[in-house]
Amino acid sequence: MRLDRTGEGACPHTDMNPEIGCSALLFDMDGVLIDSTPAVARVWRKWALAHNFDPREVVARAHGRPSIVTIREYLPDADHEAENRIVERAEIEDLDGVVPLPGARELLSALPAQRWTISTSATRPLAEARLRAAGLSIPEKLVTASDIKHGKPHPEPYRKAAAALGFAPADCVVVEDVPAGVEAGRAAGARVIGFPTTVPAQKLEAAGANWVIQNCSEIKLVASTPDLRIRLHSGGR
Repeated sequence: MRLDRTGEGACPHTDMNPEIGCSALLFDMDGVLIDSTPAVARVWRKWALAHNFDPREVVARAHGRPSIVTIREYLPDADHEAENRIVERAEIEDLDGVVPLPGARELLSALPAQRWTISTSATRPLAEARLRAAGLSIPEKLVTASDIKHGKPHPEPYRKAAAALGFAPADCVVVEDVPAGVEAGRAAGARVIGFPTTVPAQKLEAAGANWVIQNCSEIKLVASTPDLRIRLHSGGR
């Protein structure tokens, strides 16, 4: 399924292989470039059980947000920084099963280094550890939870990512897998490609995703100068 919501009164896109021009691509990390779901679930399950919370609820709420946000919600009176260091250390130590998602390595290798970056809710040490574990490049202009004051769905993460590359958000395309990230990209002024790796496509559409495709293997670089041109492939749907 693919939708184009660039204009008012958005409707299903009639071009099953649209070509998009932009200055840069801004990627989320977990659920977009790498699969860290098993590791995330293990760490947050242990944390939830240690604090007598429902593991399934905690794991679901923790995905795609800075860990300290989840900690503040569940432990309002705790030492949040200290608790966050415990969670971060556990996540850095548990990298079993962290792998690149389909097409991620090929797409990043094809893109010019100055035309893409990552904006993730993980801290910088955790983001770098997961990218190394998955065998993916660490971009020079990486934006993490360590670099922002307001996490997604606030637009700050993607505004900073675009600015780090020297572009306006409106000239960039964000690639996301959760509604909060889609909302952050749209609030920043960017167009957004959604991957239904974490939530159903309908939730990404409701959050404002301009297009929904399966993964990076359905994004093909057509040209890289003077601007990027990418083509989205429907995978036969």
